Amino acid sequence: MEILYVVAEAAPFVKVGGLADVAYGLPRALRALGHDVRVILPRYRRINGSAYNLRPLRPPIPVPVGLTGETRLVEVEISEATGVPTYFIWEEHYFGRDEVYGYPDDPQRFIFFCRAVLAFMRHMDERPEVLHGNDWHTGFLFLWLATAGRRDRFYRPIATVFTIHNLSYQGITGDALLAFGGIHEHVDRLEVEPPGHINWLARGIAHADAVNTVSPRYAREILTPEFGFGLEPLLQRRADRLFGILNGLDPEAWDPRSDPALAARFDAGSLERRAENKRAVQQAFGLPVRGEIPLFAFIARLIEQKGVELLLETADALFARGIQLALLGNGMPEYEAAFAEWPSRFPGQAGVRIAFDENLSRLLYGGADVFLMPSKFEPCGLGQMIAMRYGALPLVHAVGGLADTVRDVSQEDGTGFVFAPFTGEAFLAAVDRALTLYRDPAAWRAVQRRAMAQDFSWTASARAYEDLYRRALAWHNP
Repeated sequence: MEILYVVAEAAPFVKVGGLADVAYGLPRALRALGHDVRVILPRYRRINGSAYNLRPLRPPIPVPVGLTGETRLVEVEISEATGVPTYFIWEEHYFGRDEVYGYPDDPQRFIFFCRAVLAFMRHMDERPEVLHGNDWHTGFLFLWLATAGRRDRFYRPIATVFTIHNLSYQGITGDALLAFGGIHEHVDRLEVEPPGHINWLARGIAHADAVNTVSPRYAREILTPEFGFGLEPLLQRRADRLFGILNGLDPEAWDPRSDPALAARFDAGSLERRAENKRAVQQAFGLPVRGEIPLFAFIARLIEQKGVELLLETADALFARGIQLALLGNGMPEYEAAFAEWPSRFPGQAGVRIAFDENLSRLLYGGADVFLMPSKFEPCGLGQMIAMRYGALPLVHAVGGLADTVRDVSQEDGTGFVFAPFTGEAFLAAVDRALTLYRDPAAWRAVQRRAMAQDFSWTASARAYEDLYRRALAWHNP
């Protein structure tokens, strides 16, 4: 199949979160199955063109803006550094900025990106059979193809797949942006949209031929008010087109046998070498170098979703258990400030780095004993998979992809520590189970080896997407 994969970020070119890792791993796995997959994303200023051998593809392409016939020229570059042809849309006004997200005009920026994608498709060697968009940034594509695109024989045969990576980010804007996007016709308001507004995530859900989330359990959870973020009526209406496909992990990108960020490389047969990584983590976070103390790690954006309130609520009881904890992340200023106080509140036990640091995060995976992921909700999560691959046992809340990937050690095939409900008591009980197991080195090593043996590669997930594309094509062109 000819597949165009549309996304706001993609590793290694530009990464804010796990979406970028998926945009790296899935297209590569699909190409390994024989499909012609191309990736397209904005060319942000922070992307290092020379590092990835970006080169201009053709003369600038005019992109329509608004309803008056006005156009803006965009440049298109291509890189094949990942083994997947990856296109970059450059327009200085919208993408010549230091950050990927977080600007007041983000909706205009990504609507323009979508218009540029639509314009560029006419210049591709082959028209895509399937357009695969990700998250609200691509929601405009699905509305446009369902309205203006229906009248154009070039776009009419293209089937569409929309992936929800996180339902909490919805891209709600005023409906005046319909005109900016060049949509002439009246657009009926969806039942989940506030009057006078457009919800771009909802538009992807409403208009795509097939919709999926990034884990089977999350696909079921979002049909409920607890996890649906107000979109559950629409999701229930589209339940027959809604699927859950677990994210994968690229085994070459995440391999403790070859990871240069580690102080000592290792595998399941040389777990004793992790001690060197543990020492390196303790030194990097200003903690006493003591191998016998259980070292916990937390790597995440500091936002409510990631369970930070639970950590703050239980901090005194957690550190009273005699652990060390290394925390790496940034996010909401109030959370950054609260965690920044931990090293002085818990001297010798808490090490905190308010930052995003890819290499340091890899060292944490390779050196920590327990990896904390107490998310309030989690569509899939990659951290727990990486932790298992690197021999750090995950401690997770039983939601979404965490519940799909981690089995509690109370089970014969357990790979970590799972707690529910989402309370401080349940969380601390899981911590106590981890500490009990830690005191039995042979049992701990057995669980580590079991966790490291889990297969989270993209192959099975890519085959599920392959099936989803075929379904979308059959539904779109019956």
